[in-house]
Amino acid sequence: MRRNLQLRTTVSAAAVIGAVAFGFAGAAVAQEAPATVDDIIVTAQKREQSLQDVPIVVTTLSQELLQGAGVQDIKDLQILTPGMTVTSTQSEASTTVRIRGAGTVGDNPGLESSVGVVIDGVYRSRNSVGFGDLGELSRIEVLKGPQGTLFGKNTSAGVINIITERPSFDPSISAELTGGNFGAIGGSVSVTGGLTDQIAGRLFVAHRERDGFYDVNNGDGPNSRKDDQTQDYWTTRGQLLILPNDNTSIRLIADYTKREEYCCVAVQTRVGPSQAFIAALAAPNGPGQTPPVAGFGTVPFSRLAYSNRETPQEIEDMGLSAEATIDFPSMNATLTSLTSWRDWSFQQGMDLDYTGADLLYRANDGSNGYGVGNLTQELRLAGTTDKFDWLVGMFATRETVYRDDSYVYGSDYNAFASFLLTASVPAAFGGPSPSRIGCFTNPNGFLVGTTGALAGQPLCVLGLVPPSAAAPAFGVGKAYEDRYSQKSESVALFTNNTYRVTEAFDINLGLRYTYDSKRLLGLQDNLGTNGAACGGALANQNPANRTVSPIPGTANVATPAAALGLLCLPWSNPLYDGRRIQEKFSDTDLSGTIKASYRFNPSIMVYGSYARGYKGAGYNMDRVQTGVTPDASLFFKAETVDSYEAGVKTTLFNRTMLLNLTYFDQKFENFQLNTFLGTAFVVESIPELTSRGVDADMVWFTPVEGLTFQGGVTYTDAKYGQFGAADLSSPGRFPQLSLLPGARASFAPEWSLTGALAFDRSLGGGLRGGFNLSAKYSTEYNTGSDLLPYKHQDAFTVVNGRVSIGSEDERWTVEVWGQNLLQEEYTQVGFAAPLQGTAFTNTTTPQANGTFYNQATDTATYNAYLGAPRTYGVTLKVKY
Repeated sequence: MRRNLQLRTTVSAAAVIGAVAFGFAGAAVAQEAPATVDDIIVTAQKREQSLQDVPIVVTTLSQELLQGAGVQDIKDLQILTPGMTVTSTQSEASTTVRIRGAGTVGDNPGLESSVGVVIDGVYRSRNSVGFGDLGELSRIEVLKGPQGTLFGKNTSAGVINIITERPSFDPSISAELTGGNFGAIGGSVSVTGGLTDQIAGRLFVAHRERDGFYDVNNGDGPNSRKDDQTQDYWTTRGQLLILPNDNTSIRLIADYTKREEYCCVAVQTRVGPSQAFIAALAAPNGPGQTPPVAGFGTVPFSRLAYSNRETPQEIEDMGLSAEATIDFPSMNATLTSLTSWRDWSFQQGMDLDYTGADLLYRANDGSNGYGVGNLTQELRLAGTTDKFDWLVGMFATRETVYRDDSYVYGSDYNAFASFLLTASVPAAFGGPSPSRIGCFTNPNGFLVGTTGALAGQPLCVLGLVPPSAAAPAFGVGKAYEDRYSQKSESVALFTNNTYRVTEAFDINLGLRYTYDSKRLLGLQDNLGTNGAACGGALANQNPANRTVSPIPGTANVATPAAALGLLCLPWSNPLYDGRRIQEKFSDTDLSGTIKASYRFNPSIMVYGSYARGYKGAGYNMDRVQTGVTPDASLFFKAETVDSYEAGVKTTLFNRTMLLNLTYFDQKFENFQLNTFLGTAFVVESIPELTSRGVDADMVWFTPVEGLTFQGGVTYTDAKYGQFGAADLSSPGRFPQLSLLPGARASFAPEWSLTGALAFDRSLGGGLRGGFNLSAKYSTEYNTGSDLLPYKHQDAFTVVNGRVSIGSEDERWTVEVWGQNLLQEEYTQVGFAAPLQGTAFTNTTTPQANGTFYNQATDTATYNAYLGAPRTYGVTLKVKY
């Protein structure tokens, strides 16, 4: 019967997998506790299979393992998955997952993810949707390498397949209440049970709050908050399981999440010479940022951030899905239909300069944010015979993405720009000045001396001639408002088939034909007089534009190119005023896989595979320019990957241990690199990125009752190929990317190791207890897309732990837990602070090593978004 099938699937493929594969404290299933590898079931190929029969790399994470390690969202997930990193940057909406060193930075909504997130079969096109309370998890499967045949679209680096708990016909209610440091408090309630003989329901509701991980110096204000990176959200998820007859099941899911939090400030990791100007403008309200150390080296680790503007963020996520499954016993086949609607939106305010001075910020007025709305439809027909497992399907999606962006000039912007432009003025002439910006924006000329000791000297800059009254400055207030809208449609036909050549030898073939089309509409618009300062300097480049004769003893010359670069940054460039953008494209691709596996005996299987992955082209929703000229097109190419794997899966010690080993060799072409160049996010298609290495996974049900171990090791050699300026869509960007050719990719540690030890068993006297200890070690890597050395992260280890005790029947359980127990200090992402020095002081003449970077002349200030500190608390769980 269909009901029996549903109940069997729920028990064996959810509770059994987790509870015994990793049996963690406080959440073990008391009955039917399996003790062999054979009970670990996955759906990595859209059908239930033993993990040891699937010829791909899959890291399976059970409900108990996830709870024991304190996993609530995909950022927490990385402690259990070797070879995977998850980071967030200027907002929690900017979340990026990388597997084996490959992934797409999430700061630009025009970029879809290289690592796909799938929740209950519904493909999510941005990683940020996975940053939130994932609710009641049955298990998570992390599939490494391209998975473009079966899992939606754009999964060139891997898939995170999240499966939540289904409704049960057995009534129960459970709740938890948690308190911890940083003022953390939260709780959840879950109710499930049969509503009729044919309908079961489940409702989950959670709310969590926490103070911020950063202390904040407000500088000039008006920000009055003293902490940042807070937590405050509600989430709810309702489900219905309908079994109208023996051969049909329908699962309906509705979910809603609302987050209203403050995030994300950054701290200084290296402070350059511009700090003197920041301090002068922030006085008397503090230094404005961390003071520099002698020689402008790396400053000590600190969680003190500087932000004179608030950083509110609001995220709203909602969706509906309907999955219908119909069995056809006469064909030994099953038809699955999965329909979904989702709407995700984000708004924020932020301090763009990350200092206590009032330079640049985004206002929390509805003009800064983005959203993704989509409809998806998937149909699959799968069946099996004695020799053949077959599957054919169709996937279609219609997606709308919007982005609103604006900058606001603070009260200190003019003075800071003037400081930068006059930084080299000798002390004898008054030193750097906050009031001479008009010397550079005068459309009638940049005045220099012509006689005596002042010949060739900029007289206005030296304070010997007052700035022209006709020279415009930057007006305090909102500088621009840009709006982008992208509509895309994608349709794919796919098939995945396994032919059993013999009882020991299988061949799998998967193919996917994809059609993509996208259309971008945009309006880039300056407000008020914004752009006039740049316009004046640009006018001065042409002597014919000058209408005023120079002062006697002076000459009018063009504004220096270095000054022009500062005056005509993307947010102040008049060439964007009223600029309308309209672009569209369509593309097709054939991707797929072929795998062969051979089982020597019930305990050893070897396999080899080839897979081709595809991630669609798109548009960069930002102001991007070369020199002072806006790029004519925001288009970037599609990304493809060819992946080869060879592995062995072994089941040892009377089927109580699995040990799997895989060699992988991946080559990405037109790798979509999204990097922050100090003024804007720019997407460049890097011709080649290779990722080679070894994945190893282990699960051991030890002879000690209730004691299990799960671990993994990934060795990755991820490197960019050799390329030059001519290989880029904009050759002028090569100097700032010149550290990449032949170098190790960012976020690609050479070694990544995870381990989780869990113990859970009866203690007698009606009590049950246990513990969990999980850890991850990563060797050093660079956290910046441009690989600048000040963005380097040393090797580090994160350790989480949990101890539990409760009643044998799980009516109550108390857990004491801690995250990052060793209080490891590490960086998520490093970046160069806007306007505060430059890493590339010479972009015309390469260094001896062929790059354009010289650390000795690097004047930039570097900031970082930090990893979470040590947190700890107590959780009470009850269940009836």
